[in-house]
Amino acid sequence: MSTVQQTAPATRSATLKPVPFTRLTAYEWRKQLDTRAVRWLFIIIAILTAGVLAITALVGDGNVSFEMFVSNTSAPLAMLLPVVAILATTAEWSQRTGLTTFTLEPRRLRVVWAKLVTAVGSGLAFFVVAMVIAAVAHLVVIAYRDADADWGLGALTAGMALMMAIWMVQGVAFGLALQSTPAAIVLYLVIPTIMAPLTMLVQSWADVWPWIDLQTASMPVVTGESMGGEQWAQLVVTTAIWVGLPLLVGILRVQRGEIKTA
Repeated sequence: MSTVQQTAPATRSATLKPVPFTRLTAYEWRKQLDTRAVRWLFIIIAILTAGVLAITALVGDGNVSFEMFVSNTSAPLAMLLPVVAILATTAEWSQRTGLTTFTLEPRRLRVVWAKLVTAVGSGLAFFVVAMVIAAVAHLVVIAYRDADADWGLGALTAGMALMMAIWMVQGVAFGLALQSTPAAIVLYLVIPTIMAPLTMLVQSWADVWPWIDLQTASMPVVTGESMGGEQWAQLVVTTAIWVGLPLLVGILRVQRGEIKTA
């Protein structure tokens, strides 16, 4: 009687490959942009941007430079776009996507890096869109209001791009640290609201605020002022406090904590 030789099936682990970082990034990008809440945020940003453009173009004699249009159109993005990063980050816990995400990619730090890359990428991409819209608005005032053409770009534009990236990372950091959508959004919006009047009321701390308040330290950057070594040091220190520290806390929570739904 002949015997049938059976071979053990090849283990699937031999054919499995790790998820490419590009695919992971694309996955995070879809989660960041393809939700109902984010669509409504984009609608609000578009409405605010249109209002800002209308006021900028119609008030005064219309002689507004391209760079000033860029600064004004970037204001709604700077205010609300980091909330998109918060929503995408906290969705892992509030929208029950965390179990799927960290099952498909158990290396949690790679997921964090993907979130940071997509957040900064979205911030800079939408900043470029704001520049295009600003260019159209500048052409309109040149054509219909006889404004002088001024297409120069300088420190103000570069500073806004830098701060857009920092604010987007801050949104991810707050989301990771708190792992709660309401808490992260409230904290992100309330901190500047509280700090702004404090910096004006407590004048005795005028020399201290630039070292502990990110909004104060970033003011020369977003207004295009010339910055010295001390001002750059203040920006680095406040960024470490309000971005680096929450990000470190968030990474530790993600790395060591139990992944579960909120």
